[in-house]
Amino acid sequence: MDPLGARSRFVDIQTLPTWEQQQQPEPPDQEEFNDSLVSQQSFPSPFPFRPDINRKIVLLDLKEALLNCTAVVNTSNESLSDKNPVSESILHHAGPELRDELLKVKGCRTGEAKVTKGFNLAAWFIIHTVGPKYKTKEQSMASVGLCVVSTVKRGYPLEDATHIAFRTVRRFLENHVEAAETVVFAVSEVEEPVYRKLLPLYFPRSEEEERARLPFIPADIGNSEGEPIVPERQIRITEKPGNLQEEDSLDQDFAQVGQHAFSRMEGDVDKQRRLILQGHLSDAAMQKQHQRNYNRWLGRARAEDLSDIAALKALYQTGVDLWGRTVVVVIGRNIPVSIIDLEKALLYFIHVMDHVAVKEYVMVYFHTLTAEHNHLDTDFLKKLYDIVDAKFKKNLRAFYFVHPTLRAKEKVHYLDSLRQLLACMRPEQIDIPPFVLDYDARVNGPYNPSQSSAL
Repeated sequence: MDPLGARSRFVDIQTLPTWEQQQQPEPPDQEEFNDSLVSQQSFPSPFPFRPDINRKIVLLDLKEALLNCTAVVNTSNESLSDKNPVSESILHHAGPELRDELLKVKGCRTGEAKVTKGFNLAAWFIIHTVGPKYKTKEQSMASVGLCVVSTVKRGYPLEDATHIAFRTVRRFLENHVEAAETVVFAVSEVEEPVYRKLLPLYFPRSEEEERARLPFIPADIGNSEGEPIVPERQIRITEKPGNLQEEDSLDQDFAQVGQHAFSRMEGDVDKQRRLILQGHLSDAAMQKQHQRNYNRWLGRARAEDLSDIAALKALYQTGVDLWGRTVVVVIGRNIPVSIIDLEKALLYFIHVMDHVAVKEYVMVYFHTLTAEHNHLDTDFLKKLYDIVDAKFKKNLRAFYFVHPTLRAKEKVHYLDSLRQLLACMRPEQIDIPPFVLDYDARVNGPYNPSQSSAL
């Protein structure tokens, strides 16, 4: 209460129930996981039950700007001028002094963080960031309020961003258990169901919940800090950098250095391209040429605004199949081929799939209720096939074509019903659009799990 007796608009995080105190749902029957190869007997959970960590976690449906804590996180763009609900709420409650301070900060690069005072907020500090990283240890933050550091503008799916947020917070608290007393995930009504569904994967509240949620942990759990592993960003350090006996290993060591001929020690690029046309270039040299071309596309995919393509929800990563392989879904009906920019669609495919294709994965294409204007032509598919990196082809273990109207490729698994698809992956591991479920129920009848049979 303030001196006039009015109730304070700010929320003291010490009064909030922790994740450990919230009631657990009934654990699923043990028999549910008997058919899964990713069972609790296969390997220990990478995120075991830790009551000392759970006591630090709070999930709250509330505006982050109203938290009374050490620091809150503001998700913004590189110029710190993004107009999203989180930023606007923080700017509104912090007052005009924050706007003046942000002009002095002069922006923030993607993946970095800038710290300002909280001004009129109850929080002492505001951590401004662009991307999923934030830094608390260096600032000795006792309590931190986190928002969803992901926007549609950047084409980043909410569920993927949530996985990264949870595992980076989990790893941070494991490595620096005394660095923060409380971490509050402040979310909206839209975001809360996703957060509540995924929290038990990374912060199980009992050993039983740990075992029950283990099969749903994604194959990609990041590095030791929970951050995504991007091979192109890894620095290669050789044991004996002065040893030049193996030319191939030297080429690998310099594979990520620079983008032009001089920095990559490749000689005359024009000559190499001429040799390609004449068919005289070696396989190794052609592979390097293809890798350079893919890297250029990947650079564009990471730099361009692909939010209009992301909004179609035609391509997204979901869970894993029974063999622990990442599942990627393509919704044919959501691809308006005649009106979208196909080059941006290609860039979005590369943007989403580049980190997925590092490991084994499967693709599920829903052909359900598609029309002629949803069908990609062969020229686009050939261009896509020619551009993508070798890992895309090497690590694709299965392609499921659901509700087909034609059959052509022998290596494609044609599935007439969802029952066949769900013999390969658990229903909780794949987000199936409602119109697909309705169509399948009309054509094939209601789905009964006991009817599933492996392909």
